[in-house]
Amino acid sequence: MPKFERKGIKFCKWTILVTVMHMKIGLPKALLYYRYGTLWETFFRELQIDVEISTDTNKEMLKQGTKNTLDENCLPLKIFMGHVQSLIGKCDQILIPRFARTSKTEEFCVRFWGLPDLVRNTFPDAPVLSYNIDLGRYGNEAAAFIQMGKSLGKSRRASYQAYCAGCLAQQMADRQKIYSQSARMRTTERKVLIASQPYLIHDAYIGRQLQSLIAGHGVTPLFSDQYCRSLCRAFSTEISNSLYWSINKEIIGAIELYKNQVDGIILLTAFPCGSDSLVNELVMRKIKDTPMIQILVDEHTAPAGLETRIESFIDILSQRRPYA
Repeated sequence: MPKFERKGIKFCKWTILVTVMHMKIGLPKALLYYRYGTLWETFFRELQIDVEISTDTNKEMLKQGTKNTLDENCLPLKIFMGHVQSLIGKCDQILIPRFARTSKTEEFCVRFWGLPDLVRNTFPDAPVLSYNIDLGRYGNEAAAFIQMGKSLGKSRRASYQAYCAGCLAQQMADRQKIYSQSARMRTTERKVLIASQPYLIHDAYIGRQLQSLIAGHGVTPLFSDQYCRSLCRAFSTEISNSLYWSINKEIIGAIELYKNQVDGIILLTAFPCGSDSLVNELVMRKIKDTPMIQILVDEHTAPAGLETRIESFIDILSQRRPYA
Protein backbone atom coordinates (compact mmCIF):
# COMPACT_ATOMS: atom_id res chain seq x y z
CA MET A 1 0.00 0.00 0.00
CA PRO A 2 1.56 3.33 -1.07
CA LYS A 3 2.53 5.75 1.68
CA PHE A 4 3.62 9.37 1.94
CA GLU A 5 5.06 11.54 4.72
CA ARG A 6 3.86 14.88 6.10
CA LYS A 7 5.74 16.68 8.86
CA GLY A 8 7.49 13.51 9.83
CA ILE A 9 4.27 11.49 10.25
CA LYS A 10 3.53 8.51 8.01
CA PHE A 11 0.04 8.39 6.47
CA CYS A 12 -1.65 5.66 4.49
CA LYS A 13 -3.18 6.79 1.20
CA TRP A 14 -6.34 4.94 2.08
CA THR A 15 -6.57 6.29 5.62
CA ILE A 16 -10.17 6.17 6.79
CA LEU A 17 -11.31 9.48 8.25
CA VAL A 18 -13.65 9.13 11.22
CA THR A 19 -15.99 12.01 11.92
CA VAL A 20 -16.94 12.37 15.56
CA MET A 21 -20.65 13.02 15.91
CA HIS A 22 -21.61 15.12 18.92
CA MET A 23 -24.52 13.99 21.02
CA LYS A 24 -27.18 16.60 21.75
CA ILE A 25 -29.31 16.66 24.92
CA GLY A 26 -32.57 18.61 25.00
CA LEU A 27 -33.56 20.65 28.06
CA PRO A 28 -37.24 21.67 28.35
CA LYS A 29 -37.32 25.28 29.57
CA ALA A 30 -40.00 24.63 32.15
CA LEU A 31 -40.58 23.25 35.68
CA LEU A 32 -37.25 22.64 37.46
CA TYR A 33 -35.17 24.15 34.67
CA TYR A 34 -35.54 27.42 36.57
CA ARG A 35 -33.94 25.82 39.63
CA TYR A 36 -31.30 23.51 38.12
CA GLY A 37 -30.86 24.76 34.56
CA THR A 38 -27.31 26.04 35.01
CA LEU A 39 -26.27 22.77 36.69
CA TRP A 40 -27.67 20.73 33.80
CA GLU A 41 -26.18 22.87 31.04
CA THR A 42 -22.74 22.94 32.65
CA PHE A 43 -22.76 19.19 33.36
CA PHE A 44 -23.42 18.22 29.75
CA ARG A 45 -21.09 20.80 28.24
CA GLU A 46 -18.27 19.70 30.54
CA LEU A 47 -18.80 16.21 29.10
CA GLN A 48 -18.48 17.66 25.56
CA ILE A 49 -22.18 17.07 24.90
CA ASP A 50 -24.19 19.69 23.03
CA VAL A 51 -27.30 21.16 24.65
CA GLU A 52 -30.55 22.19 22.96
CA ILE A 53 -32.79 24.39 25.14
CA SER A 54 -36.41 24.81 24.14
CA THR A 55 -37.62 28.31 23.34
CA ASP A 56 -39.58 30.52 25.72
CA THR A 57 -43.13 29.46 26.44
CA ASN A 58 -45.65 30.79 23.93
CA LYS A 59 -49.34 30.37 23.23
CA GLU A 60 -48.88 27.60 20.68
CA MET A 61 -46.63 25.63 23.02
CA LEU A 62 -49.23 25.86 25.78
CA LYS A 63 -51.94 24.78 23.32
CA GLN A 64 -49.99 21.67 22.32
CA GLY A 65 -49.19 20.83 25.92
CA THR A 66 -52.83 21.14 26.91
CA LYS A 67 -53.83 18.85 24.06
CA ASN A 68 -51.46 16.14 25.30
CA THR A 69 -52.44 16.17 28.99
CA LEU A 70 -55.56 15.58 31.02
CA ASP A 71 -57.67 18.55 32.08
CA GLU A 72 -56.95 17.75 35.74
CA ASN A 73 -53.23 18.40 35.30
CA CYS A 74 -51.81 21.73 36.49
CA LEU A 75 -50.82 24.56 34.17
CA PRO A 76 -47.02 24.16 34.65
CA LEU A 77 -47.26 20.48 33.66
CA LYS A 78 -49.19 21.38 30.51
CA ILE A 79 -46.52 23.93 29.65
CA PHE A 80 -43.79 21.37 30.30
CA MET A 81 -45.37 18.85 27.93
CA GLY A 82 -45.47 21.54 25.25
CA HIS A 83 -41.74 22.13 25.73
CA VAL A 84 -41.00 18.41 25.51
CA GLN A 85 -42.95 18.07 22.28
CA SER A 86 -41.07 21.02 20.79
CA LEU A 87 -37.74 19.21 21.37
CA ILE A 88 -38.69 15.87 19.81
CA GLY A 89 -36.65 15.36 16.64
CA LYS A 90 -34.20 18.15 17.50
CA CYS A 91 -31.93 16.22 19.87
CA ASP A 92 -30.72 12.72 20.66
CA GLN A 93 -32.20 12.59 24.16
CA ILE A 94 -34.40 14.82 26.33
CA LEU A 95 -33.59 15.24 30.01
CA ILE A 96 -36.60 14.39 32.20
CA PRO A 97 -35.33 13.82 35.76
CA ARG A 98 -37.35 12.20 38.52
CA PHE A 99 -37.44 14.21 41.76
CA ALA A 100 -38.97 12.55 44.80
CA ARG A 101 -37.42 13.17 48.23
CA THR A 102 -34.73 15.69 49.08
CA SER A 103 -34.36 14.15 52.56
CA LYS A 104 -36.20 11.76 54.84
CA THR A 105 -38.55 14.58 55.89
CA GLU A 106 -38.89 16.69 52.70
CA GLU A 107 -40.15 15.88 49.24
CA PHE A 108 -41.22 17.37 45.93
CA CYS A 109 -44.77 17.55 44.65
CA VAL A 110 -45.92 14.17 43.33
CA ARG A 111 -46.04 15.50 39.75
CA PHE A 112 -42.24 15.24 39.71
CA TRP A 113 -42.20 11.64 40.95
CA GLY A 114 -43.64 10.15 37.77
CA LEU A 115 -42.57 12.78 35.23
CA PRO A 116 -40.30 10.50 33.12
CA ASP A 117 -43.00 7.81 32.93
CA LEU A 118 -45.63 10.39 32.03
CA VAL A 119 -43.52 11.68 29.15
CA ARG A 120 -42.73 8.16 27.90
CA ASN A 121 -46.40 7.23 27.86
CA THR A 122 -47.51 10.50 26.25
CA PHE A 123 -44.74 10.58 23.64
CA PRO A 124 -43.62 6.96 22.96
CA ASP A 125 -41.04 8.18 20.43
CA ALA A 126 -39.46 10.69 22.83
CA PRO A 127 -35.86 9.63 23.73
CA VAL A 128 -35.97 10.20 27.49
CA LEU A 129 -32.81 10.61 29.57
CA SER A 130 -33.38 10.60 33.31
CA TYR A 131 -31.76 10.48 36.72
CA ASN A 132 -33.36 9.74 40.07
CA ILE A 133 -33.31 12.02 43.11
CA ASP A 134 -34.71 10.18 46.11
CA LEU A 135 -32.27 11.12 48.85
CA GLY A 136 -34.36 9.58 51.58
CA ARG A 137 -33.79 6.13 50.07
CA TYR A 138 -31.21 5.97 47.28
CA GLY A 139 -27.77 7.54 47.56
CA ASN A 140 -27.12 11.20 46.79
CA GLU A 141 -27.24 13.67 43.93
CA ALA A 142 -23.62 13.11 42.90
CA ALA A 143 -24.23 9.37 42.52
CA ALA A 144 -27.29 10.08 40.36
CA PHE A 145 -25.28 12.31 38.01
CA ILE A 146 -22.41 9.82 37.80
CA GLN A 147 -24.87 7.09 36.83
CA MET A 148 -26.39 9.35 34.18
CA GLY A 149 -22.95 10.16 32.82
CA LYS A 150 -22.09 6.46 32.60
CA SER A 151 -25.31 5.85 30.64
CA LEU A 152 -24.00 8.39 28.12
CA GLY A 153 -20.70 6.52 27.76
CA LYS A 154 -18.67 8.81 30.03
CA SER A 155 -16.31 7.66 32.74
CA ARG A 156 -17.08 7.89 36.43
CA ARG A 157 -14.30 10.42 36.94
CA ALA A 158 -15.35 12.65 34.05
CA SER A 159 -18.99 12.54 35.19
CA TYR A 160 -18.06 13.47 38.76
CA GLN A 161 -15.87 16.35 37.61
CA ALA A 162 -18.65 17.60 35.33
CA TYR A 163 -21.10 17.38 38.22
CA CYS A 164 -18.79 19.40 40.51
CA ALA A 165 -18.35 22.04 37.80
CA GLY A 166 -22.13 22.18 37.37
CA CYS A 167 -22.72 22.61 41.11
CA LEU A 168 -20.20 25.45 41.25
CA ALA A 169 -21.76 27.18 38.24
CA GLN A 170 -25.26 26.82 39.75
CA GLN A 171 -24.09 28.25 43.08
CA MET A 172 -22.52 31.23 41.34
CA ALA A 173 -25.69 31.84 39.30
CA ASP A 174 -27.85 31.64 42.44
CA ARG A 175 -25.56 34.04 44.33
CA GLN A 176 -25.70 36.51 41.47
CA LYS A 177 -29.51 36.46 41.57
CA ILE A 178 -29.49 37.00 45.35
CA TYR A 179 -27.04 39.90 44.93
CA SER A 180 -29.20 41.49 42.22
CA GLN A 181 -32.29 41.19 44.41
CA SER A 182 -30.43 42.77 47.34
CA ALA A 183 -29.71 45.76 45.09
CA ARG A 184 -33.40 46.01 44.13
CA MET A 185 -34.32 45.95 47.82
CA ARG A 186 -32.52 49.27 48.30
CA THR A 187 -34.78 51.13 45.90
CA THR A 188 -37.13 53.79 47.27
CA GLU A 189 -39.96 52.57 45.04
CA ARG A 190 -42.77 50.44 46.38
CA LYS A 191 -41.83 46.79 46.44
CA VAL A 192 -43.97 43.69 45.94
CA LEU A 193 -42.89 40.12 46.65
CA ILE A 194 -44.05 37.54 44.11
CA ALA A 195 -44.24 34.36 46.18
CA SER A 196 -44.57 31.32 43.95
CA GLN A 197 -42.88 28.35 42.35
CA PRO A 198 -39.81 29.43 40.30
CA TYR A 199 -41.31 27.93 37.13
CA LEU A 200 -44.28 30.28 37.47
CA ILE A 201 -42.34 33.40 38.46
CA HIS A 202 -39.85 33.24 35.59
CA ASP A 203 -41.88 31.60 32.82
CA ALA A 204 -42.12 33.90 29.81
CA TYR A 205 -45.84 33.31 29.30
CA ILE A 206 -46.91 33.64 32.96
CA GLY A 207 -44.48 35.29 35.34
CA ARG A 208 -42.79 37.75 33.04
CA GLN A 209 -46.16 39.14 32.02
CA LEU A 210 -46.97 39.71 35.68
CA GLN A 211 -43.57 41.31 36.30
CA SER A 212 -44.10 43.72 33.41
CA LEU A 213 -47.51 44.76 34.76
CA ILE A 214 -46.06 45.43 38.21
CA ALA A 215 -43.05 47.35 36.92
CA GLY A 216 -45.34 49.36 34.62
CA HIS A 217 -46.95 50.87 37.72
CA GLY A 218 -43.62 51.98 39.16
CA VAL A 219 -43.39 49.08 41.61
CA THR A 220 -40.30 46.87 42.00
CA PRO A 221 -41.02 43.11 41.85
CA LEU A 222 -39.05 40.80 44.15
CA PHE A 223 -38.98 37.02 43.91
CA SER A 224 -39.33 34.38 46.61
CA ASP A 225 -36.77 32.08 44.97
CA GLN A 226 -33.94 34.62 44.94
CA TYR A 227 -32.95 34.26 48.57
CA CYS A 228 -30.72 31.88 50.54
CA ARG A 229 -32.63 28.57 50.52
CA SER A 230 -31.27 27.28 53.82
CA LEU A 231 -32.22 30.57 55.50
CA CYS A 232 -35.72 30.39 54.03
CA ARG A 233 -36.19 26.84 55.26
CA ALA A 234 -35.11 27.93 58.75
CA PHE A 235 -37.58 30.83 58.82
CA SER A 236 -40.41 28.70 57.39
CA THR A 237 -41.02 27.21 60.85
CA GLU A 238 -42.44 30.58 61.93
CA ILE A 239 -45.42 29.83 59.68
CA SER A 240 -45.43 26.02 59.76
CA ASN A 241 -43.15 23.48 61.42
CA SER A 242 -44.77 20.49 59.74
CA LEU A 243 -44.66 21.43 56.04
CA TYR A 244 -42.74 18.82 54.02
CA TRP A 245 -42.88 20.10 50.43
CA SER A 246 -39.36 21.39 49.73
CA ILE A 247 -40.09 24.34 47.44
CA ASN A 248 -43.22 25.44 49.33
CA LYS A 249 -41.16 25.44 52.51
CA GLU A 250 -38.70 27.85 50.90
CA ILE A 251 -41.54 30.05 49.62
CA ILE A 252 -43.13 30.57 53.04
CA GLY A 253 -39.69 31.14 54.54
CA ALA A 254 -39.10 33.94 52.02
CA ILE A 255 -42.49 35.43 52.91
CA GLU A 256 -41.54 35.44 56.59
CA LEU A 257 -38.22 37.12 55.77
CA TYR A 258 -39.68 39.75 53.44
CA LYS A 259 -43.03 40.54 55.06
CA ASN A 260 -41.78 43.68 56.84
CA GLN A 261 -39.58 44.84 53.96
CA VAL A 262 -42.15 44.97 51.16
CA ASP A 263 -45.36 46.88 50.58
CA GLY A 264 -47.33 43.83 49.48
CA ILE A 265 -47.21 40.13 48.62
CA ILE A 266 -48.62 38.40 45.54
CA LEU A 267 -49.31 34.68 45.90
CA LEU A 268 -49.09 33.46 42.31
CA THR A 269 -50.72 30.04 41.92
CA ALA A 270 -51.44 27.79 38.96
CA PHE A 271 -54.75 25.93 38.77
CA PRO A 272 -55.23 23.30 40.11
CA CYS A 273 -52.07 23.04 42.24
CA GLY A 274 -52.97 21.21 45.45
CA SER A 275 -49.85 22.04 47.46
CA ASP A 276 -50.03 25.77 46.65
CA SER A 277 -53.72 26.00 47.50
CA LEU A 278 -53.11 24.53 50.96
CA VAL A 279 -49.98 26.56 51.67
CA ASN A 280 -51.47 29.84 50.44
CA GLU A 281 -54.45 29.40 52.74
CA LEU A 282 -52.06 28.85 55.62
CA VAL A 283 -50.05 31.96 54.73
CA MET A 284 -53.10 34.20 54.47
CA ARG A 285 -54.22 33.11 57.92
CA LYS A 286 -50.81 33.66 59.51
CA ILE A 287 -49.64 36.89 57.81
CA LYS A 288 -51.95 39.72 58.90
CA ASP A 289 -50.09 43.03 58.65
CA THR A 290 -48.86 42.89 55.04
CA PRO A 291 -51.32 43.44 52.15
CA MET A 292 -51.67 40.24 50.17
CA ILE A 293 -53.47 39.02 47.08
CA GLN A 294 -53.74 35.54 45.57
CA ILE A 295 -53.69 35.35 41.78
CA LEU A 296 -54.80 32.06 40.24
CA VAL A 297 -53.82 31.45 36.62
CA ASP A 298 -54.67 28.74 34.09
CA GLU A 299 -54.53 28.35 30.32
CA HIS A 300 -57.63 30.58 29.96
CA THR A 301 -56.35 33.53 32.01
CA ALA A 302 -56.74 36.75 30.01
CA PRO A 303 -54.18 39.57 30.24
CA ALA A 304 -56.95 42.14 30.73
CA GLY A 305 -58.30 40.43 33.84
CA LEU A 306 -54.80 40.04 35.27
CA GLU A 307 -54.03 43.71 34.67
CA THR A 308 -57.22 44.80 36.43
CA ARG A 309 -56.38 42.81 39.56
CA ILE A 310 -52.80 44.07 39.68
CA GLU A 311 -53.89 47.67 39.20
CA SER A 312 -56.44 47.38 42.01
CA PHE A 313 -53.88 45.83 44.35
CA ILE A 314 -51.30 48.53 43.65
CA ASP A 315 -53.96 51.21 44.28
CA ILE A 316 -54.43 49.73 47.75
CA LEU A 317 -50.68 49.83 48.34
CA SER A 318 -50.61 53.47 47.19
CA GLN A 319 -53.18 54.42 49.80
CA ARG A 320 -51.11 52.81 52.53
CA ARG A 321 -47.87 54.49 51.40
CA PRO A 322 -48.78 57.44 49.17
CA TYR A 323 -45.24 58.39 48.18
CA ALA A 324 -42.66 56.03 46.73
